[in-house]
Amino acid sequence: MTTTETSGSGDVSRSLELLWGTGERPSRGPKPALSLDRIVTSAIRVADAEGLPAVSMRRLSTELGTGTMSLYRYVPGKAELLDLMLDRVIGEPLEGEIAPTPPEAWPDAVRGMAAAHLALYRAHPWLLKVNQSRTVLGPSAVRGLDASLFALRGMGLSDPETISVVIAVQSFTSGIARMELESAEAAQQTGQSEEEFWRRQEPYLSKAMLSGEYPSLAELSEDAFSSEFDHFAFGVERLIGGFRALVAERAGTA
Repeated sequence: MTTTETSGSGDVSRSLELLWGTGERPSRGPKPALSLDRIVTSAIRVADAEGLPAVSMRRLSTELGTGTMSLYRYVPGKAELLDLMLDRVIGEPLEGEIAPTPPEAWPDAVRGMAAAHLALYRAHPWLLKVNQSRTVLGPSAVRGLDASLFALRGMGLSDPETISVVIAVQSFTSGIARMELESAEAAQQTGQSEEEFWRRQEPYLSKAMLSGEYPSLAELSEDAFSSEFDHFAFGVERLIGGFRALVAERAGTA
């Protein structure tokens, strides 16, 4: 899956001003009927329904019933608007899902963090098509990260290790979400369901398994690729198991 947009690709200073409330409000012209909040909300709604390419200043002006030039009094362009959209959707779910917990309850925090990320990607699949290597951090994203770090404080890891825990959980979850999205997109683009796609390959794969050339695959049980198996829950628990071993190691050393 290729990305369609890159965060932080516009006027970063202006994005930061808008995110942290230091930018000047429109002062010229008639009393504004719009607000930055309405513009961002409308942009997210369009992206959720039709994808990020559908978001444009012209489209938003139609959605909001105003002239396109009116939008530019609030936000310089789509690049800066994307920074505002990302901050809005990235931080709030994490802040809400990761409730304050006792330090020893960090495994529950990891589960909550993973579940919040998965729900976020399912609600806003366009996030998976944004290059976020240079995300412009606003209040919402910072609050979400702060909540995550607070919930993991009981692990007793170094700061870089704790950040790595967050990265590991996010990376695993985005991988699961990406598989879901790509499967749905493939079905939509081809008009062929996932089940039908694999069913058409079954005669060829069955013959290949009987050839003896693929012994490991041939020995797999019939439910090896079952859609009922929860790969997400399994992976999260394995991550927690690995983290638990490191936490115990650190505690023993101390």
